[in-house]
Amino acid sequence: MAVDAVDWCALLAVALAAGWLDAVVGGGGLVQVPALMVLLPTAPMATLLGTNKLVAITGTSSAALTYARRVGLGGTGTVRAALIGVPTSLLGAMTAAYLPEGVFLPAVLVTLLAVGVWGLFGAGAAQGRAPDGPGERPRRPGRRALTAVAVIGYYSGAIGSGTGVLLVALFTATLGTGFLKGSATAKAVSVGTDLGALVLFASLGHVLWATGAAMALANITGGAIGARTAIRGGAGFVRAALLCTVVALVTKLALDHWA
Repeated sequence: MAVDAVDWCALLAVALAAGWLDAVVGGGGLVQVPALMVLLPTAPMATLLGTNKLVAITGTSSAALTYARRVGLGGTGTVRAALIGVPTSLLGAMTAAYLPEGVFLPAVLVTLLAVGVWGLFGAGAAQGRAPDGPGERPRRPGRRALTAVAVIGYYSGAIGSGTGVLLVALFTATLGTGFLKGSATAKAVSVGTDLGALVLFASLGHVLWATGAAMALANITGGAIGARTAIRGGAGFVRAALLCTVVALVTKLALDHWA
């Protein structure tokens, strides 16, 4: 697929920004998928989603490695959650082409609004006692948390935008993590959810490998910078970024649904 120099620059800039946003709190798909639709208008939607997953998994992996070195990722519980995300996101990607958008969007909007209200009013009390340092371990995810990961993994494969936001909220609320540690854990689990969907899209030929590889380099850079930004800014910065991203996601999804 031919892409001119101006569009290449735009794609790389978008991938860099999406990598930064994903590393801090999630929601990079909010930036990246619409940009792919505008800049590659002749590509099928499934191909754009597959290419987005290729780009996203590279940046998310880079951010997860940075978090692992600086603040830790929660041990075997995080690995279990990431593994659960692989098949459930694959299942979501399988059904994405058959389920109408109207099935998902109202529920997603309500969920994101709940996350925003919780982040604004309900998270402060838990935040003061939540572990964020590299030597402190959060609780292991129980059955309810792992079930929620499975549901979010399915959503990641089917739609994708906002997956990281939901995971940060889940881990912060259920595992006793701080926002920084919750974001770190979410990155590791996002690798699993991205992988499952990518495997399916790739098997169906819905990945632009050359375009995705170039964008992936920019996304890796953005992910590494974003993780360092979040670590320097601390839990308060990540919480503010979470709220801003929720507002942006709700606005976009509402316009998509009702406009």
